[in-house]
Amino acid sequence: MKVSELIRVINGKLINDGADLDREVKGGCGADLMSDVLASIQPEAVLLTGLCNPQVVRTAQMADVAAIVFVRGKNPPIETIELATQERIALITSPFGMFELCGRLYQAGLPSLERSVSDGPSDLE
Repeated sequence: MKVSELIRVINGKLINDGADLDREVKGGCGADLMSDVLASIQPEAVLLTGLCNPQVVRTAQMADVAAIVFVRGKNPPIETIELATQERIALITSPFGMFELCGRLYQAGLPSLERSVSDGPSDLE
């Protein structure tokens, strides 16, 4: 799914110009702890979060996240928008909560791209 299609599926609104709307999104992850994102997210995921600070963009950059969606209609500060624009990472706001967004994206065919943080294989994989 492309970022442009993702925006449509979640009734989202693109916050920053210049983002790569043709970038492929291969799955998703929902988290508010950026340490969890770094430990468990796989590349080319969409990150669903309630955090709006610049650290979200820095984490997304390190984890090769395709797009960031802010839940519950949240809007980030200008510093976050400027950093994401510089990195060409799409920032999107959606009126839905994280639980509903996860369900909508899963129903649209996106799998989870979260790895287990345990040492051994997960029974859920």
